[in-house]
Amino acid sequence: MVRKLLIALPLLLVLSGCVGQPKTPESYKDDVDSGKIWAENTNVDEDNDSIDISDLDNNVTSSDDTGSGVMVKRIAFPAAEYSRLSRSGKGTIEGKIYLEGPAGNKVYGAKTRLYLNPVTSYSKQWYNESYLAGKEMDKADDRLFNYLRFTASDTGGKFAFYGVPTGSYYLIGTVSCGNECGYGQSKNIRVATEVAVVGNEVVAQDLSKRAE
Repeated sequence: MVRKLLIALPLLLVLSGCVGQPKTPESYKDDVDSGKIWAENTNVDEDNDSIDISDLDNNVTSSDDTGSGVMVKRIAFPAAEYSRLSRSGKGTIEGKIYLEGPAGNKVYGAKTRLYLNPVTSYSKQWYNESYLAGKEMDKADDRLFNYLRFTASDTGGKFAFYGVPTGSYYLIGTVSCGNECGYGQSKNIRVATEVAVVGNEVVAQDLSKRAE
């Protein structure tokens, strides 16, 4: 009997090594560095693993003028600046996303993705050059992904972000609009604004603009 146990014990140890073991802190760090861990920064359902930030690189606008055609180079990613940002909080930002049509009508962004992008020197460049000036920019640094928060609006354009750390953010989303906005065909219109939250306050902030 003792001999059988001595034979079985190494076999059990080998088999247990084949089962997925808890990750070490070093493994988690690798995931953060590679952008795999984002659940703590998002309100999107955890089974939606297709989120990327490529649409933040695109020039989504209502204008037919795409700018000078010159690609704007982003500044170097300020890792030290981002490392000082708080990663947890108790604030809430809620509102509706919509466009104002030519007749004063509101076209709500239904089931659309929204972002909270912390205000930094890096995101300020994007806001000024891409959103306000309509210029194209080169690809965003992948590390930005770890500092964004995501959510999605409902069918009426209502959205909410929960657990938001104290700070200032660019609130960003897109609304698809066609005839209701006076366009000959449907366009995806980007809308962005700056919003701030402190502590556990609930900030009511609609995301809207007039269709041009």
